[in-house]
Amino acid sequence: MNEAVVSRPASRRRRMLLTGGVGAAAALAGGGLAWWRLRPGAVAEGAPEGFWTSTFETPDGAQLAMSRFRGRLLLLNFWATWCPPCIDELPLLDAFQREQAGRWNVVGLAIDQPGAVRQFLGRTPVGFPVGMAGLGGTELGKSLGNQGGGLPFTVVFGPDGGIRQRRMGKLYRRDLDQWVSANG
Repeated sequence: MNEAVVSRPASRRRRMLLTGGVGAAAALAGGGLAWWRLRPGAVAEGAPEGFWTSTFETPDGAQLAMSRFRGRLLLLNFWATWCPPCIDELPLLDAFQREQAGRWNVVGLAIDQPGAVRQFLGRTPVGFPVGMAGLGGTELGKSLGNQGGGLPFTVVFGPDGGIRQRRMGKLYRRDLDQWVSANG
């Protein structure tokens, strides 16, 4: 009897350690997989130059030429009305545009139906330009390194027109602060 009592706690400890080890390994594997899937991929050859020649229709029917933003820092954000993290970050991007006016530009490219974008912006206006990229915007995002086509996806272009930073997923204030610091 005594022997069984002594081995039971030792056995329980081993199970707990084993369970904890398996859990930690699973967490690391899951984190690694998420990092791998959410990291921006390679930029297609010529994609940045092609981007600068693009023109998108705005929700009110005007033309939004990307060439007008070249020469200053540009934060380009791919978003959609059906994407909760996209909607969550729009007020942050709107505030950033106001704070950095004259130094940075913010442009949103909506990967969505025009009617849904117009309706959304009617309820929740933003102070930065929005282009209606539709499904073609997914291909543009992929060419800029968003291999999975997920949203939101953000690209920072320098005044020289080259890509400086990219982020797959929701933006936070710390991301914007780091980008401002990194870009002088």
